[in-house]
Amino acid sequence: MIYISGNAAVDLTPERAHFPPMQHVENTSPPALDDILSLEKQVWQALVDGNSAADRALLSTDFLGVYPTGFANRDEHVGQFADAPTMARYELSETRLRVLTSEVVLLSYRADYQRPGAEKWEAMLISSLWERRHDVWVNSFSQDTPLEGK
Repeated sequence: MIYISGNAAVDLTPERAHFPPMQHVENTSPPALDDILSLEKQVWQALVDGNSAADRALLSTDFLGVYPTGFANRDEHVGQFADAPTMARYELSETRLRVLTSEVVLLSYRADYQRPGAEKWEAMLISSLWERRHDVWVNSFSQDTPLEGK
């Protein structure tokens, strides 16, 4: 799977996931909600597919996750794929995009999801910080807040 952003492309196939050589491309337009939501769904799809290479390609090297279980860096986030996919299904709703700069946006939404082998659906509110680095959007921060009984 190839993701194209502006004039840069990221190869998300498991055996070749990497960022392209750095190029300077002048692009000052902020992204649309649908563009960032599409990237966020690629992170979720990596969880469903158990595709650690795709997950790694979408996260910045200095990624920080803030979860009910504690803090996680990129390697720890990707490490959850060691045994198998961590999600079976998901639905994202109540999406909001806050443009902080043309290079930094905050996506907030509700995620309803089902873990593999589980009958029960769970829900959480998520905020993900996306940054355009070298004309490629990467997820640099995510915080999950579980919704109990919702």
